Amino acid sequence: MSVFTTAAFDDPKPGLAALVEAGLDQHNEAFGDHGAFDGQRGLSSAAYDAGGRVIGGAVGRTLGRCCEIKQLWVDAASRHAGVGSAVVRAFEQRAIERGCDTFYLSTFSFQARPFYERLGYKVQLEIPGHGAAGSKFFMVKKLRA
Repeated sequence: MSVFTTAAFDDPKPGLAALVEAGLDQHNEAFGDHGAFDGQRGLSSAAYDAGGRVIGGAVGRTLGRCCEIKQLWVDAASRHAGVGSAVVRAFEQRAIERGCDTFYLSTFSFQARPFYERLGYKVQLEIPGHGAAGSKFFMVKKLRA
């Protein structure tokens, strides 16, 4: 048995995230000829005002038939005007063109759960206890076959 020590940090140590990611990538590549995550592709969509300024955007990824929205943002002055819905629909449409039929994301109580529900997402898991953030919700939307 090897001897080792552990440490926890309040702030990420420089280089640690990159080291962990590289090690995880190396492990994942061992599964199959091309790795378990071969085919993962980034995806984003954006909305612009008349002057060309970004007023909203979504960032995520696709892998196989699945699509994850990792982040969605709409400028405060543009909220409640359909910008967020349009950004999500453009994001989903591009994922559909890639063959996706399952969409997922996470959101906190204070964020956008009702917004995503209006777009057809359903809560699959709620994890309470996140302090002032309330619960974290994991939401999924499946397209009908």
